Amino acid sequence: MRVIFDEELKAVADDLDRMVQDVRKAINGAGDALLKQDVEAAQSVIDGDIEIDALESSVIDQCIRLLAKQNPVATDLRVVVSTLRLAATFERMGDLAKHIAEAARRIYPEPALPAEATELFTEMQQFLSMTADRIVVMLQDRDAKTAEEIILDDDKLDALHHKTFDLALSDKWTGSRQQLIDVVLLGRFMERLGDHAVSASRRVVYIVSGFDPSKEPSRDEDGAVE
Repeated sequence: MRVIFDEELKAVADDLDRMVQDVRKAINGAGDALLKQDVEAAQSVIDGDIEIDALESSVIDQCIRLLAKQNPVATDLRVVVSTLRLAATFERMGDLAKHIAEAARRIYPEPALPAEATELFTEMQQFLSMTADRIVVMLQDRDAKTAEEIILDDDKLDALHHKTFDLALSDKWTGSRQQLIDVVLLGRFMERLGDHAVSASRRVVYIVSGFDPSKEPSRDEDGAVE
């Protein structure tokens, strides 16, 4: 029976790994769509969200079967329940990347961002691309150290996000009203991607150590509106 459980749990882990790799691809593609006015990249992200959703459904179905048939306890139960939460988090990250891609596609061939916003959003995208790489490694290796680095570094993205408000309220603003709306929304989408990365990282720490992430002061990653 244990062999069967381990095999089924491995299948779930494989789907979750594919899911997070697709999320990394979506984050990078959304960045290309936004910063390079790459409409093909935007469409690829939008179309690819279907696969992320399908993988989430697969992970959920497999976890429910494991809970129902195998009756896991202790560490195994912690892994299965945490996997359910991770799948939901990664699905939300895919949606946020899709929102960014849709914003870039909607205004194409015009840029979604005015010239004065490009440098700031490039910094935010570079941070998210690095974070996406870290998440892949963290999940594959169940690496609590990388998870802790993601959690600690999130303040950097928050600081960049605050600058988007300064930019939007600046007297030097030269963009259109639509670009003003997009700067505020896109900044929020990118900041939420960072928050969900933190949520996933805390969940991996919980899997590895048994430390309950809900006991740590939270910025409401799971409960906040996207």
